[in-house]
Amino acid sequence: MIKKICIFGIGGLGGFYGGKIASAITKGNNNYEVFFVGRGEHLKEIQNNGLILNTPDEKEIVCKPAKAIDRCAQLPEVDIIFVCVKEYDLQNAIKDIAQNCKQNTYVVPLLNGVDIYERVRENLDDGIVFPTCVYISSAIEKPGTVTQFGGNGIIHMGKDPRYLEVVPEDLFNLFDETGIKFDWLDDAFPAIWEKFIFMAGFGLYTAYSGKVFGEIIASEKAKQQVRDVMNEVYALSKAVGVELSETIVEDSLNKASGFDYDTMLVTIAEGTSK
Repeated sequence: MIKKICIFGIGGLGGFYGGKIASAITKGNNNYEVFFVGRGEHLKEIQNNGLILNTPDEKEIVCKPAKAIDRCAQLPEVDIIFVCVKEYDLQNAIKDIAQNCKQNTYVVPLLNGVDIYERVRENLDDGIVFPTCVYISSAIEKPGTVTQFGGNGIIHMGKDPRYLEVVPEDLFNLFDETGIKFDWLDDAFPAIWEKFIFMAGFGLYTAYSGKVFGEIIASEKAKQQVRDVMNEVYALSKAVGVELSETIVEDSLNKASGFDYDTMLVTIAEGTSK
């Protein structure tokens, strides 16, 4: 049963989900303790005053973890670890996490990429690792403050290929009790590839052009260039045997309308930029 929760990385992504959990605890849910692992001025501000979370529905939510620290060695034994770091920090993060990970510890990596599960497993033999993806635009607005700009925040997750018999009902309860939306899948990899198609198309084009989502959607030329990238990734998914809808490219293009007009870059799930 989940009691102690670690949010490893408290930037835009970890700050959003960690904030949701900490806020629920602050409001009277005594079933859990949540610990933040972070760094820099952001961590210092959280240690002194708690995390401030802003969402489209609610502002200035004060979120106070049981403890905010800079490395896993300072943690008690935890039941679940949300990995919310950037891709380039993943291997170092997993090496740190490994010292606190037992055979039945849940690990939820919330990063962009179709190979994150495999890369986690390169340095983590223990634990139950749920392949996962999310759509959210959130960022550190200033030290101690995280703001969600767009995206529905739903966590799409599925079974660990090593432990197909594990269906984490206690994790579902945690999400329900803390107001985190989720979608449970027997196989999460099609959802992960679907997101990768979206991120590759819009991420590459916004990085190349400097245009925001609203500008891309308004331009047929820009949309076609994004579509061309998405079609390349779709072909790759078919080559590796991932079954996706034949309409996935057009569905992915249409998905951008759910974000703020000025959303850009490749950080929609890793939470560092508008």
